[in-house]
Amino acid sequence: MGTSNKLLEAFRLFDEANAQDPNKETFEGKAYAKELLYAQRMTDTLAKFEPNAPEALQLTVRCQHICRWEIPRETYEMDRVGYLKWRQDLKTFHAQKASMLLQKAGYDQETIDRVTFLLLKKQLKKDRDTQTLEDVICLVFLEYYYEPFLAKHDDDKMVSILQKTWHKMSPKGHEAALALSFSERGSALISKALSN
Repeated sequence: MGTSNKLLEAFRLFDEANAQDPNKETFEGKAYAKELLYAQRMTDTLAKFEPNAPEALQLTVRCQHICRWEIPRETYEMDRVGYLKWRQDLKTFHAQKASMLLQKAGYDQETIDRVTFLLLKKQLKKDRDTQTLEDVICLVFLEYYYEPFLAKHDDDKMVSILQKTWHKMSPKGHEAALALSFSERGSALISKALSN
């Protein structure tokens, strides 16, 4: 993936913002700001999955959860409607926050509009970059967050989550997902989800 000075500056601004996350995650013995670690995992996964990704997609992947902790899930109703409203509000919030930082990094309106389009997940299954973004999100979930998630949920709930995740992915995403390593239970639930 190519790197311009503007891209590096945008990454710096995104990372500086995400480093303020009060939520911490320990990985390989080191504590990270949760959303900073997530953003770096997104970039690393994109580099492996789509090495020739356009600059707007590289930017989107890095800021996909920008400052997410500022809109906590528990400030919404704890039901499906509340969850969907939270997700929708987050997309708009991320797009606004990213636009401001991209302007600061010196990007033109066309690039900012494209990043906004992608952050709002427009034309999933139709727009190639939106689909690649969704594949990367799902791959990062499966590689880094799926196994810890297993400890908190029963099999039926996990099968449902896996089926929804699978449905959002492209055939190329499916192939990359099946190449990941999982625990025995993790693998069994994926097999069950895909056989139903």
